[in-house]
Amino acid sequence: MNGRALVAWNLRRLRVARGISQERLAADAEVDRAYLGGLERQTENPTVDLLDRIAGVLAVTVTDLFEKPRAGDQPPETLKRGRKPR
Repeated sequence: MNGRALVAWNLRRLRVARGISQERLAADAEVDRAYLGGLERQTENPTVDLLDRIAGVLAVTVTDLFEKPRAGDQPPETLKRGRKPR
């Protein structure tokens, strides 16, 4: 798995584990939501500064975004679409 794939895997894994939508993470990290989606789809190549901002919002270190999945780990799930009930 290359660096871009590791970032995509871990970005989604950490975001979903915290129940944060792409829209919310993008706003908090001050990046366009479509660009953040591109990071998760491996179509964008982030800067170290952006990874640092994203890691800060997720309350992890930048190195956590490069953690290799263990053998047999399933791809991270996605959050349910739509608004959460109030």
